[in-house]
Amino acid sequence: MPQHIGIVACSAEGAALCYRTICVEGAKLLGEHAHPEISLHTYSLAEYMQCIYRDDWQGVAELMLASANKLAGIGADFLICPDNTIHQSLPFVQSRSPLPWLHIAEVVAMEASARGFQRIGLTGTRYLVESEVYPEKLSAHGLEYTRPSAMERETINRIIFNELVYGIITPEALADFQRIIGRMKAEGCDAVVLGCTEIPLLMNDTNSPLPTLDSTRLLARAALHRATRL
Repeated sequence: MPQHIGIVACSAEGAALCYRTICVEGAKLLGEHAHPEISLHTYSLAEYMQCIYRDDWQGVAELMLASANKLAGIGADFLICPDNTIHQSLPFVQSRSPLPWLHIAEVVAMEASARGFQRIGLTGTRYLVESEVYPEKLSAHGLEYTRPSAMERETINRIIFNELVYGIITPEALADFQRIIGRMKAEGCDAVVLGCTEIPLLMNDTNSPLPTLDSTRLLARAALHRATRL
C-alpha cells in the first residue's frame, strides 16, 4: 500500500496545486483514478502572516508543528509543506516533529543538479529570497544562485500577496516576472526557481525567459515517489 501523505499547508492556492498534482499524477504510477491517501491541514494564512510580520519564526514553527501533530494523529506517514517561505522555520520543527519531512528546496536543488543547471535565479516572497533556505541547499549541490534586486523583491512580493494567493493572474504581473527573469538570464542564470508555490499559476516553461524549476509540482512528485517507493 502507498504511504499516507500529510500536507502542512499555509496558503490556499499553492497547497491546492500541490494536492491536485499528487492526485492527477498518481494515476500515472498507480492506475486509473488512483493516488496515495492524502490529508491536509492548515491554519489561516493570517495566523502565519502575523508571525512573519513580526519576524517570529518560532511562532511559525509552532503552527507547523501543530499541523504535523494533527496529521500524525490521523495516520500520515510523512509530511510535506507546499510553502517555500515557512521552510525558514523547519529547523525549529524537525527535532520535535512526530514525522519526517521532505524539504522543498532540497527537492528543487536535486532536480537542478540532475538537469545540469549551474546558476539558478531565485524568485519568491521577500522573506524567502532574503533567507538562506535556497542558498544553503543549492550550494550543497555545487550550484550558484542569483537573488532578485531590492526593487524586484518588492515587485514579486506585491504580486504574490496581492494577487497570486487569491488566484488573480494579470498580464502586468506576467510582464514583470518576464522582465525580472530576463535580467537574471542576462546575468548568467540558466534556470529559475519558482520559489513561491503560487508562482506556477503565472509562470511556466512556455512563457519564462529561463527554464523553470516548479517547486510546487517538484515537491508533489517527490512525495508521490516516496509514497509509492517508485
